[in-house]
Amino acid sequence: MGRRKKTAKAAKNVKNLSQTHGQAEEFTPTTLDQIWGDDGTSKYGTIDEAEYLNKLNGMTKSDIYLHASKLGIVPVDDRGRLEKTLLNDFKKHVAKFKMPSQADESNEKLPKNIREILEEGK
Repeated sequence: MGRRKKTAKAAKNVKNLSQTHGQAEEFTPTTLDQIWGDDGTSKYGTIDEAEYLNKLNGMTKSDIYLHASKLGIVPVDDRGRLEKTLLNDFKKHVAKFKMPSQADESNEKLPKNIREILEEGK
């Protein structure tokens, strides 16, 4: 019975986690626009995928055609295919703005003999 309580408690703790991959959510600017303060919302109005999908679902056929045309995507008659294309383009756009920052892995933490071995491959 004690084991069951521990398992339930562990499962509850896992549900409360907001970050499971162990990396900090810091992003490195990849364009000059980002350095100047652009957060990626200017093109689509959001960088949240669920919010964008909700926005697409609320659009009429003519609205979604106009939206695609403004983004430079040729609107096709199949709404499902057009939404998929728009979503893929949206994901590419968001990926540009969410490049994880590189961890500073300095070689000074390594002992000298190990550093020399690793530098042989240069």
